[in-house]
Amino acid sequence: MVTGGAGFIGANFVRYVIEKHPEVQVTVLDKLTYAGKRENLAGLPSERLQLVVGDIGDENLVDRLVKQTDAVVHFAAESHNDNSLQNPKPFIQTNIVGTAVLLEACRKYDVRYHHVSTDEVYGDLPLDGGKFTPDSPYRPSSPYSASKAASDMLVRAWVRSFGLRATLSNCSNNYGPYQHIEKFIPRQITNILCGIRPKLYGTGQNVRDWIYVDDHSAAVWQILTAGRIGETYLIGANGEKSNQEVLTAILETMGQPLDAYDWVRDRPGHDLRYAIDASKLQRELGWQPQYTDFQQGLRATIVWYQEHRDWWKKDKAVVEARYAQELKKG
Repeated sequence: MVTGGAGFIGANFVRYVIEKHPEVQVTVLDKLTYAGKRENLAGLPSERLQLVVGDIGDENLVDRLVKQTDAVVHFAAESHNDNSLQNPKPFIQTNIVGTAVLLEACRKYDVRYHHVSTDEVYGDLPLDGGKFTPDSPYRPSSPYSASKAASDMLVRAWVRSFGLRATLSNCSNNYGPYQHIEKFIPRQITNILCGIRPKLYGTGQNVRDWIYVDDHSAAVWQILTAGRIGETYLIGANGEKSNQEVLTAILETMGQPLDAYDWVRDRPGHDLRYAIDASKLQRELGWQPQYTDFQQGLRATIVWYQEHRDWWKKDKAVVEARYAQELKKG
């Protein structure tokens, strides 16, 4: 069972598993909020995939589904920092309470559990060195990252207290097809496609460690099938770039002037730099990123959004109106 399997990373993972592992049957549990879409699973064989529309906080539903499964991969989360700053409550409910419901069901039926988390639980790093490791202390900066940190701690407690067969992974920033246009890369791509000037927070020097979503999917599968119970694995592809560098690459690839964007006020609690040390995952499980050329991955992502305008166009006006309203609040 894949929770959040109709969202960006979850849907890409489902597609990866169905393509690479024909013996596997997948049940997706997804609430189909604004970030989860049926279209993200379009074209996948119905005999291999079941979509259940529901909430991970629904104890009866989760109990019934977990009872019928061999493993749970938990992607479902409220995940947008800006949204968590406006209303933290959904993040607490989904990311903490929902995780607890899943953990209890997996404990009850002794089901293998993998928990997908984020590098943002570690806070941020200085620009001049160092990377996050599995032993880095947690210093979350936003309601989103704090809720994910809490869910990670629940998993560790269920392993220690109840012997839950669980693993964790913390991944760096993903990009690729099916990512909601509120997120940085698809927002700038779709701005340009709509004739809107892209926007850059603060100084543009905040650094993120980018990974193509298919590499994340491969890593999660490897951890699920070969990872040591109770262990945390960090997933990253040495893809550090400042936000300004990413935006410049988008502008250049799409044939735009390199100064064709607007500066906007920085968001509260904006972490300075993320960077992942994935050596444990590489050393223990033999995983290696395949999409290490950021420009190549970015071009493929741009082409996907160019060719799938119907997928995102209906959401664009709403997303931009929300951002404009937040800027007005000052």
